[in-house]
Amino acid sequence: MFKGHPKGLIAAALANMGERFGFYTMMAILSLFLMAKFGLDGTNAGYIYATFYALIYILSLVGGLIADKTRNYKGTIMVGLIVMSLGYLAMAIPSRTPVTDQTTYLVITLIGLFIIAFGNGLFKGNLQALVGQMYDNKKYDKLRDSGFSLFYMFINVGAIFAPFIAVGVRNWWLRSNGYLYDAELPKLAHAYLDKTINDDAMVSLQQKAVDATIGGGAVDIPTFVNEYLNVFVTGFHYAFGVAIIAMAISFIIYMMNKRHFPDPRKAMDSKEEKLSHHEVKMSIQEIRQRMYALFAVFGVVIFFWFSFHQNGLTLTFFARDYTLLQLGSWKLSAEIFQSMNPFFVVFLTPIIVGLFGWLRARGIEPSTPRKIAIGMGIAALAFVVMLVSSLGLPLYESIDPDTGGKPLADSMKVTPFLLIGTYFILTVAELFISPLGISFVSKVAPPQYQGIMQGGWLGATALGNQLLFIGAILYQNVPIWMTWGIFVIACTVSMLTMIFMLRWLERVAR
Repeated sequence: MFKGHPKGLIAAALANMGERFGFYTMMAILSLFLMAKFGLDGTNAGYIYATFYALIYILSLVGGLIADKTRNYKGTIMVGLIVMSLGYLAMAIPSRTPVTDQTTYLVITLIGLFIIAFGNGLFKGNLQALVGQMYDNKKYDKLRDSGFSLFYMFINVGAIFAPFIAVGVRNWWLRSNGYLYDAELPKLAHAYLDKTINDDAMVSLQQKAVDATIGGGAVDIPTFVNEYLNVFVTGFHYAFGVAIIAMAISFIIYMMNKRHFPDPRKAMDSKEEKLSHHEVKMSIQEIRQRMYALFAVFGVVIFFWFSFHQNGLTLTFFARDYTLLQLGSWKLSAEIFQSMNPFFVVFLTPIIVGLFGWLRARGIEPSTPRKIAIGMGIAALAFVVMLVSSLGLPLYESIDPDTGGKPLADSMKVTPFLLIGTYFILTVAELFISPLGISFVSKVAPPQYQGIMQGGWLGATALGNQLLFIGAILYQNVPIWMTWGIFVIACTVSMLTMIFMLRWLERVAR
């Protein structure tokens, strides 16, 4: 699979695997953690989630600028790993729930999230830039797209296990304290504490409290509500702690393999280095054309990421509120669906790479911009599936205990295969867009702007992520099918815009 690729590719992917484990641990549980810890509604949790997700990527511009100015990509990446670990440590230290001073503890949480985002900004884009520099040699240039696809596949191995381990740690802590997991209990508990719960929801809380208490029997609701929330959220804190272990493994792998990564400073001084065509000194006009093309693609993918990254927000809410968390005899957690995307990335990448290789051998492989346009259309299809399947589901406010609603009965919930199928389609779309978009940036970006242009790609992702909160607002205020319809429109518009620019982008990328 790695035959013919640079020696440092697999080392870079393995180094990134630990970071992805920590990141997907965070994204699998963050919105639910905020709601369980602080009693936030989906909209306010969505604001924090969207801002954190945006900072993860926008700060890559800062990291790219630092690395480009110093030409010290390796050192910047190393510092990023250390900073991220400190952020996860801040999140891992447990505090009592329900919180006694919500403002203070929320600020501590936000500081921890910012530290993680800043460390990620130093790490993520610059490691991608290093991978791109491996393919700047003519020997590897034709394998650039497949190389980034393989890199993308391997870094997602860590992401597969993150949601399972996060859920496993949380559920282990619940069992250790005599409780069982119930996705709806934190919401009901906060509604009870806030005195917004109605009679029907109160009956549901009493029944669920008995069912979630190992051994059953009579349950004192005030005591149960406080204890269950505290144990539930403490389990999340410990899950963040597991991410620190993954970061340490990533750091060790990175330090052991630093010598296999290119050094831009040495490459610039070496006259013997054979460079590919796009590293030849460029005219001002060519640099401008390349930058314009990159900015155009950045603008388009904003709307894709706005839709795709709903997996940790509205799609997770949908799993909690509208999906039957039962598959045969196997009880599911709302967070578990977060593992579907990285699992499908690993499963589908060899197939997609093989398909592109087969097309390349016959001289009919689509250009990278064309692949991205196809991916946009596939993403739109995924949300069409969600839209059609959500017709007839009740408004969220009618099942939200905080607004006097009663949780949806299991008999009215949708099959978990709906979300599994949706994640499958979205992952196919992602494999046409994300690794190939990174590849496009590494190929088109002028060599002196490699780091900051990778940061620009991530910055576009950041702007899309900053819009994620719109999904949370829609989820709470309009019919569910209409929420998915907005994402259908966003992905379709992105696809049509890419098609409109295809000839220009293909010409610039030659």
